[in-house]
Amino acid sequence: MESYPKFQNEVGVPIVRIGCREFKCIGDKPPQDHPHVYLNMGDANEIVCPYCSTLFRFDQSLGAHEVECAPNGGQFQAAVLTGCWAWRSSYCAGLR
Repeated sequence: MESYPKFQNEVGVPIVRIGCREFKCIGDKPPQDHPHVYLNMGDANEIVCPYCSTLFRFDQSLGAHEVECAPNGGQFQAAVLTGCWAWRSSYCAGLR
């Protein structure tokens, strides 16, 4: 079984740029997470999570385990996945 990157959106940014087209969205961290859903963009460049409404946008300039998020409509800031998580509250909290 292929291992997909997991993404969580603890701070609720509306748009997240990612470097992969297949991934797993879990929403917030447990226990506030939503059902873990596998998303596949296929040939499209973006997909919306049906549970948390986060818009994930593919960016080929990012590595498969990199993510950029833009809190409150601001500039996108880069983060690198640590293990299987896209970003951590300590990182995104500093972006608010």
